[in-house]
Amino acid sequence: MMTQDVWEVIWLSLQVTTVSVAIGMLAGIPTGTLLGLYSFRGKRIVVALIYTCMGLPPVLVGVVVYLLLSRYGPLGALGLLFTPEAMIIAQVVLVTPILAGLTMSAVQAKERTYWETAKSLGASPVQMMITIVREARGGIWSGVAAAYGRAISEVGAVMLVGGNIEHHTRVMTTAIILETRTGNFTAGLQLGLVLLALSFLFNSFLMAGVLNQMKSRRR
Repeated sequence: MMTQDVWEVIWLSLQVTTVSVAIGMLAGIPTGTLLGLYSFRGKRIVVALIYTCMGLPPVLVGVVVYLLLSRYGPLGALGLLFTPEAMIIAQVVLVTPILAGLTMSAVQAKERTYWETAKSLGASPVQMMITIVREARGGIWSGVAAAYGRAISEVGAVMLVGGNIEHHTRVMTTAIILETRTGNFTAGLQLGLVLLALSFLFNSFLMAGVLNQMKSRRR
């Protein structure tokens, strides 16, 4: 039976992950859409940077965010180090390139097929963009699922900037490490199963929504 402390850890994990992915979507999906639809000077460099950042080591991100938010860092005056907000910042840095890169790939896969068709029908640039994004939504939502899985399972960065403080910044992944280090393997496995179940439920809900949209569109 899970205690109140465990529910607190689970709830904080969901809060931090959901907010991080939501912010990442606001930044990553429009960026990926523009990169998938338009060409410009220096695009190859931007795309290479995004693909590189998709595989950023979480510990490296944690160190950079830690230095930025530390007392003597440029953002130290904000007092965000060892807070849930610091954990959100670190996770946003991790998930935004994933969302941008996978959105770009999804849009590029549909761009050639639908751009000329929409243009021939007299659609405006904005209407053409919306049409292509709708058609690429399956790939975009796959990116959201990947980003959510990356965020909710993250441990290195959130431990560095959050500090794993009880009742304040302890999330499921850091709690699993703590329980394992203290020899409480049963509690660690239980939290691991909860983490796995939450990821499964989120992905199932997401894919069910995508499939329902596709079925309704066919009708």
